[in-house]
Parts: sequence; C-alpha cells; structure tokens
Amino acid sequence: MELFEEALQYLISSGIPVEENEPVDSEFAHEVFEDENDWIPHISEEVAVFPDTPTYKSPEDMLNKRLQLLREILISEEIYLNELETLLMPMKALRASAGTSQPVLSIEQVQTVFFQLPELLALHTEFHSNLRDKLQLCLDLELGLPLQLHHENHDLSVGDLFIKFVSQLGVYRGFIDNYENAVEIVKKCTQSDPRFRTLAQSMKSTRGSDNCRAMYTFEALLYKPLDRVTKTTLVLHDLLKHTPTDHQDSVVLQEALRVSSSFLSGVNEGLQCKTSVTISRGERRQLVRDGFVVEVCEGGRSLRHLFLYTDLLLCVKLKYGAMGKQPHYRFCWYMPITGLKITWAAEQEASADLQLKISNMRLKLFHLRRAFRQFMKEKKGSLSRAADRCKRKLETCEIWLLTHEPSFILDLHSPSSKSHTIHLPSLYELDEWREAINKHKAEDVETVPPDLLSLTNSCVKLRMTQHLPLCCLQPDEEENSMCGSVYVIVHSACGLQQPASVYVCVEVDGFEISDRRAQTCLSSYSPTPQWDQELVLKVDGAQHLRLLCVSQSEENIMGRAVIQLNPVEMLKKWKKMSVNLGSVEVMLSIKYSPHVLEPPSSVPLQHKPVFCVLIGDVARQEHVLVPHIVRSCVDEVERRGLEEEGIYRISGASNEIQALKHAFNTNYWEAMNKVRNVDVNVVSGTLKLYLRELPEPLIPAAHFQSLSKAMDLTDPNLRASTMLSELQSFPDVNRNTLLFLLRHLKWVAQKEELNKMSLSNLATVFGPTLMRPPVASLDQYAPPVDISQEVEVQVHVIYRYLQIPNLPEALTTKPLDTEEDP
Repeated sequence: MELFEEALQYLISSGIPVEENEPVDSEFAHEVFEDENDWIPHISEEVAVFPDTPTYKSPEDMLNKRLQLLREILISEEIYLNELETLLMPMKALRASAGTSQPVLSIEQVQTVFFQLPELLALHTEFHSNLRDKLQLCLDLELGLPLQLHHENHDLSVGDLFIKFVSQLGVYRGFIDNYENAVEIVKKCTQSDPRFRTLAQSMKSTRGSDNCRAMYTFEALLYKPLDRVTKTTLVLHDLLKHTPTDHQDSVVLQEALRVSSSFLSGVNEGLQCKTSVTISRGERRQLVRDGFVVEVCEGGRSLRHLFLYTDLLLCVKLKYGAMGKQPHYRFCWYMPITGLKITWAAEQEASADLQLKISNMRLKLFHLRRAFRQFMKEKKGSLSRAADRCKRKLETCEIWLLTHEPSFILDLHSPSSKSHTIHLPSLYELDEWREAINKHKAEDVETVPPDLLSLTNSCVKLRMTQHLPLCCLQPDEEENSMCGSVYVIVHSACGLQQPASVYVCVEVDGFEISDRRAQTCLSSYSPTPQWDQELVLKVDGAQHLRLLCVSQSEENIMGRAVIQLNPVEMLKKWKKMSVNLGSVEVMLSIKYSPHVLEPPSSVPLQHKPVFCVLIGDVARQEHVLVPHIVRSCVDEVERRGLEEEGIYRISGASNEIQALKHAFNTNYWEAMNKVRNVDVNVVSGTLKLYLRELPEPLIPAAHFQSLSKAMDLTDPNLRASTMLSELQSFPDVNRNTLLFLLRHLKWVAQKEELNKMSLSNLATVFGPTLMRPPVASLDQYAPPVDISQEVEVQVHVIYRYLQIPNLPEALTTKPLDTEEDP
C-alpha cells in the first residue's frame, strides 16, 4: 500500500486533517478495496510507486541494464571531456595576449578563470580511458565477437575505477571555491570588452553520438564542472541499483557512493552562488509551470511532480521525513529544453482485466460520494469523524483511478538519447504542457546544468501546484456544479488553413463516475468539416467543459478552449454558440439535464456492433440520424472514388471488406484508419454490405407495395408527389439516411464520363440492397411477388427517386430548440 501511504502523507502535509487515532495503514486501505474476488491489485506488487530499487525478471536482465548504464556513463564522459577541452581552448591565446599592450585578460584573470580546469581534464581523461578499456570487451561483443564472452562481460569489475576517481574529487574543491570569482571576471569582461564578448558567446563543443556542434556561452561551460560533481553521486547511486549484491563491485561502489555523497554534502553547505544561475542571453532560470503527472518507470506507474523551468524540465517525487518535519522532494531526472523532441498519443485501450477493475473502482467511488454527501447533510456541512474517513476513502479511490485509467502519453526525447514517458489524464492538460515546452524550446536558450540538489530542494517553495488533482479536495458547492447529463452537439468548424480530416474532443471536469471525455468521428477531408454529432457525458461536480480540435493526419492539436458551464442557461434547452479555438472556430449546441445518476455498471462498456443491427438502434446509440458508418464510407468515396471507373459496381477484395466490417463492429477508430488506407472499392463494398445486412431494409418493407403501385402512375408529377409522400412517412433515421445516400449517388453520377456510373447503373446496383418485399409471418399474409417483378420494382423505385430534382435535404441530427448567443 505504498501508493496510498505516499498520497495520504502528501494530503496531511498539505493541510488536509487526518485524525491521529485513525489507522493509516493497510487495514484502512482494505476497507476501500475489499472485495470477495480481491479485484484491486496489491499496490506494492503491481504499482511500484517511487521505487528505490528496480525489479528484474532475472539476474541476466539486471546485468544487461548495468552494462547499458556503463556505456551511457562512457558516452557522458566523452561529452564532458569535449566541453572541458572547448573551455580550455582559448586559455593559451588569452595567456599570450596578457603580455601584449592590449591584453584581453590580465595574467591574474586568466589564472582565475581557468583555475584547476587542466587538472579536471587530466582526472577525467584518465577515468574515461580506463573505463573505455574495461568496456572494450562489451564494445567488441557488439561488433560481432563470439557470444561466449558475454558472461565475462557481465562480470567485469569497475569498482576500482570509481573508488580511485572519487578519492581525487578534492581537485574539484579548488575549482568550486574559485568559481564565483571566475564567473564575476567573465561577466565583467563580457560587458566591457567586445573581443571577449565575441569569444564568450560563441563557444562550440562536439556533443552527442552524431558529433553535432553545440553552441555554448562561456559561463554555461564554466558551470559544467559544478554539474558534473553533482552527477557523480547520482551516477554511483544508479550504478549501485543495477549491481547485484553478490557482485564483486557491490561493496566497493557503496564505499565510493559514501565518499562522493560526503564530498557533495560539504560542497553544498558552502556553495550558495549556484542557486541562481544566469543562462544564455543574460536571463535567470525561472519556474514556468508545474503539476502532477504519472510517469512510466521500471515497468510501473508512479505519481510525480513535474517542473518546467525556462531552460529545463525537472521531475521529482515527494518524500517524507520524521513526524513534524517538512516534506521534501527527491530528484528523479531532468532534461534540457533545447533540442527536446515531443510526441504524444492516446493510450491504447486497457486490458479486459484492468477495465473490470476500473469499472469496479468507479462503482465504489459512486457509493462513497453518495455516502459522503449524506454525512455532510446530517452534520450540516461540518466534517464529522465518519465523513472524514469517507473522504479519505474517496481520495484513495481517485488516486488509484488517476494512476491506472487509460490516459494521454507524452514522450520526451533529448538529443543525448535520453527519453521519459509521462501520462496526463486529459488531452487539454497535455496540450498546455506541450505548448509551454515548445514556447521555451523555440527561444533556444542554452541550459546551464543545474545544481540538482539545490534546485530540487527549492521545489517545495517554488511550486505553484500544491495539491493532487483530486475532485474530493475541492469545495463541494452543489449549487455551482452540475450533476446529470451534459449533451453537446458538435455541428461544424471553419478557419482551417487547408483541407484536413479532424475531430473534436470534449472533456469535462468533476468526479470520474463515468467517462469524462468524448470525441466526434473524423470529418471528411475538407476545409469546412461537418459533424452534426451529439455527445453525451454523465457528470457529477462538473464546472468546466474543454474543447480541442485535432487533425488526424499529423495528430496535431489545432486549438483549444474552455467553456464555463452555466446550469441555468443550459437547463433543458439547447444553447447554440460559436467557440474560438485559436485559428479554428467550432459551432456547437449544449444542453444540461439534471438528474440523479444511476450507479455505474461494474461491467465495462463494450463497443456495440453496427452490422446486422436495426439502423434505428445504431443511430440511437450514436445520437445521430445518419449512422457514422454510412457517413464515413460516403465521405471517403467522395474524397477519392468519384473518378474511379465502376465505383459501386466493381467489388473490393472480400477478405479486406470483412476486415473493415470487423473493425466497424469492434473499434471505430481502427475502422477510420482502415477506411483511409484501403482500396476505395473496399470502402464502397463495405457500405453496400452494411446496407444489405440490415435486418430491416432501409426502405421499410411495409412501403414496398405502395411504392410498387406508384411506379404504375403515368403522370410524372403525380408519381413524384406520391413517392415523396411515402418517403415522408418513413421513420426519421430511414428517411434521412436514404436522402443522404440519394444525394451522394447523384453526386457520383455527375462524374459519369469518368466512372461510367449513370443513374440507371447506380439504381441497378442499389435497388436490391435498399429495398426488399415484405416477408410473410405466421399471423400475417404478404402478397406473393414474382422475383423478376421484385427486381424491376427495386431498381425502378431507386431510379425514380434519383430523378426527382428537388429532394429534401438530409438531416444528420434532430432539429434543436436553441437559444443563440447574443
């Protein structure tokens, strides 16, 4: 129950009261998670929160990780040596100029600026050379030497190198004591002497495996040794974690870590000048943003506090001291902003087992929420012992959901090949982080490596986010929050710079009793996308609605906005509005229906199939009048199939059609990806298959005889009027879907010269698909229909409908009783 205890201690430190006599151990957690099937995992096993020691499947895995870490240390040493050489490069010239009539620096200033740097270079050159020799067997193995050397490589000992190295850390003492004086000279000379300023602002060093040239300021390079002495302790700590306890290096590395930590402790006591560092362009490092995230590390998920500074990202975890002592942060990792690559994606759907656990946790959260409200009503708002206990259970449930529910993934990759993966609960929050990082990355500010201990210790005072993002910690203002259903119809968008396939993501806040996020289908490839799609979100405690417009092709978030939810304005009546999402403007309608929420199902909702299902049921579950599968296939044919010869007549590959059918039945987003990549004849074939497999034909069988008789009318105007009258009596979904298809087929026929599909050809293809005679049942008589007459009627009816010049426009969603924004 480490996750629970860490989170609970955090709440205590943030001022959330916890009665001293109440247990805060696993017994309390058991009351929240208890179930006869023990469906909540043991946190200590499945969620290794803030682990100090990673777990491995085998000793071989641990040794492999150790080898990988040693190779990374070698690469890091090479980069550092390049930086020291770059820093020392002008020393000889500056020393020579000191004896001239116009010196850049005096001989005393040269000695101060470069004090102890040659000694540091010699120290690290020796260490790098010895480590490289030790790892040569590993390097040779990668070049293809026999695998029998593998075991020998695993057993290689480097402890003697590190113990020798840390015993010489005293060389750094002189540099550190002199550092402030050196920086002062560099700053003054940069301001007063253009010759030195040109030198100090254009130091170039080779770094990374690609040997790219990095630009540094003199001060940034001068800070490198300070950063290096801090990293020595961190490197030893990591290396020890990945060294088996029975390895010959284990005891030696422990001693090296003790020596290094002792030296570093003494350094930080006397070195205060590192807490505020000038980065390039004379700026000071400042905190830009911080917040809680979930990090994927060592195969598990852990709560982390992420800090974005002007020039770097810092990830830390909260640790607690003895009773009465202030909590503190512990360093996890940092990444410079310069050159940082960011990619994001929605997490894959959770496994069936995890989905079941999430559903059960939501159910517990629902009952705890209801119990807490009842406690508060009985005590008239005062926090009783029972209410406090219930609230802490709520906190535990929310923390579990926060770390386990599928979320959005942000992958961070630095030029030095380091990478970290963090998870964020909402796309809106992810885009805020992404935008803030990219903004400062664009400024191309060179990172001065931080004093990690000082920077980490300052996080408690600097942090802007004090509390975990839990709804149960917010004031329970029932009059200002919403409980019930929020309906959002996304109509259309404009303002796209070029045609694109986009979707709109809608998110709400509040308790996660059910999904707090929904999104539209992908639009057709267009500069003015249309959806007319209704999204329904069950909410409890919601106060804000967030909108994002996302391009599917590049997963580019094109804009976002927040809407303050006003339950009075939206109460049971549609409110239509235009929302500006940066360069994109989205038209939507919102309605709020307050009601008591039903307990969420303990069984996770499954994707409902669409094939072989009544079209009215499909449209109802999608909250539309024309099912998504029809609109998606039609849009794709219009995008790239109008000039395809024999479209709708030439069938696509049967196995690909079946694969696309399966995708629509199981995963809509997978289906949309397939639609845009398969042959267009597969798309048209899938649409015909869907219409053919409807349990009831699109043109209801009850209208077969009436439409058949209408074909006998000789007066074209009377025939068209009769057919339109029949059409108006169709169910809403059938009528609008047919109108949608007829408009599309007319559009196809306009390209007859290229696709060879006339109205007559299209009617021949779609007649038997859209129209079937009634089937006699046990208690109902259906007049017999000759098979040849049946086909003739089917084709003739569709052909005559296609010939009607002014068919009504299809509606894709029901007309709304709306209030326009003034």
